[in-house]
Amino acid sequence: MDLGLKDRVYIVTGATRGLGNATARALAADGAKVIITGRDEKSVEEAAAELGGEGLGLAADNADPSAAQRLVDTARERFGRLDGILVSVGGPAPGFLADNTDDQWQTAFETVFLGAVRLARTAAAALGEGGVIGFVLSGSVHEPIAGLTISNGLRPGLAGFAKSLADELGPRGIRVVGVLPARIDTDRVRELDALSGDAEAARTANEARIPLRRYGTPEEFGKTAAFLLSPAASYLTGIMVPVDGGYRHGF
Repeated sequence: MDLGLKDRVYIVTGATRGLGNATARALAADGAKVIITGRDEKSVEEAAAELGGEGLGLAADNADPSAAQRLVDTARERFGRLDGILVSVGGPAPGFLADNTDDQWQTAFETVFLGAVRLARTAAAALGEGGVIGFVLSGSVHEPIAGLTISNGLRPGLAGFAKSLADELGPRGIRVVGVLPARIDTDRVRELDALSGDAEAARTANEARIPLRRYGTPEEFGKTAAFLLSPAASYLTGIMVPVDGGYRHGF
């Protein structure tokens, strides 16, 4: 299938590794131009170089109020257009109610929630018909995940924002989608498994609850996200797509 990505221009935040990086790779592999971001300049440069001529790296923090406009301006100046953005950010600090501090909550709000809102708002002002705004969220949008209290508090709210945005931007021909990973084999998930004290046992237990009986790969997530961002998904908006091997049992 031709996804229609050739020469289209996307911003993917948090794309030096993990799910953002996998999506950037999938977009670039089908001919899109991709601006990738991350907080560490060296990591950003290395990740962009791996995309070859299709990638441009820009060090930026989602929590930085100036980052959103800088990214949009860079897309226009370098490539002459902007077709979409995928807002991805590393997960907030794990912990239960008594574990997480006010500072951890505030930091997570600035990066996971407010930063995403700001990026979406700025992109929406720059996008035209056929544009798309995507959010990497979490299965916690539907069901809380034990030990991830901050994520459980913020991700559903961001999903609600995305749904509102889809209604608001739909008449302009701009789509809004959410992608909900569960147990994808990334550094983040391996770190969460290790918190149990026995990472291998935790993984085995988690895989037993997944109908496909395995963790997903970043590449599987990236291909799904790339499709949702592409013109091939032109009639999909306001949806939350789980990439979870069937882990969510509800409709």
